[in-house]
Amino acid sequence: MNDKTENVANTLSIVIPLYEEADNVAPLLQAVHQGLAAYAGPWELICVDDGSADDTYDRLRAEAAGYGSHVRLIRMRRNFGQTAAMQAGIDAARGQFIATLDGDLQNDPADIPRLVQELQERDLDLLQGWRKRRHDEPVRKFLSRVANRLIARVTGVNLHDYGCSLKVYRAEVIKQVRLFGEMHRFIPVWVAGVTSPRRIGETVVGHSARQFGESKYGLSRTFRVIVDLLAVFFFLRFRARPGHFFGGIGLFFGLLGGLALGYLFFIKVFLGEAIGGRPLLFMGVLFVVMSIQFLTTGVLAELLSRTYFESTGRGDYSILVEDAGDAWMQADAGSDLPA
Repeated sequence: MNDKTENVANTLSIVIPLYEEADNVAPLLQAVHQGLAAYAGPWELICVDDGSADDTYDRLRAEAAGYGSHVRLIRMRRNFGQTAAMQAGIDAARGQFIATLDGDLQNDPADIPRLVQELQERDLDLLQGWRKRRHDEPVRKFLSRVANRLIARVTGVNLHDYGCSLKVYRAEVIKQVRLFGEMHRFIPVWVAGVTSPRRIGETVVGHSARQFGESKYGLSRTFRVIVDLLAVFFFLRFRARPGHFFGGIGLFFGLLGGLALGYLFFIKVFLGEAIGGRPLLFMGVLFVVMSIQFLTTGVLAELLSRTYFESTGRGDYSILVEDAGDAWMQADAGSDLPA
């Protein structure tokens, strides 16, 4: 941690994933230290090199040596992606609060102290940055706006800017969330799985145009959001009851297949019509088979879900405050409670 130890209650860890950002290393560390100069508490900076092929890590080592032991470095064995790098930094973080931002200097580290203070004043678990005046190409801004509205509508977590990496979390909350794949853009939604959406807020932050290097994200990322959104929706709504998701679909197809076959049975038995060449017969049998498949998938998903929760020791809940109990819980001479 940084040498400021007068307020240990405000310990802060800053996590920055970097991938081939060699030219940004020196100005980034300088900007972080300038922006955190007046922070009222000890802080640490965790830079995660995500398997860069250039000399990003060498420059990190050289620059970190000039600042002190509060600058910690993590080097991934290969390029695992921003989500994995961010998770590695969060796992290593020791602060009460955790801030994340990109290593491309488009986020302003000077916003972090204000975000930490606002998080506490508003009693939030996550404060998301909102790049209200975003300095990016018009096409990227338009597609990002469409994606943000789609995510908010599907998940119910209403934010303007899911893609902004500048966020501040309470460590005990974000450490309950495990990030995989490319799910970093859905972090507020994952956090909503362990806390109330009312405890997730947003605030306007600064945004600058990229000065060095090239963006690692193309427009194709926007289309992958749709696929990722389906996975997020499933885990958010049906993580502990996947049988309801698959079972609902199975019952729907079972109903359609049952109606189709029932109708064919009626006209065959009571009206004497031939049904062997009717497409409806094929559709009815197909719907019944699909229904059985979805129902059995739901049962298997329920077994896997229960196995996961029992093997990990995690419940499908998160406690904000727990009363330690009163005197009546203590055993005394006239109590039946065990000593």
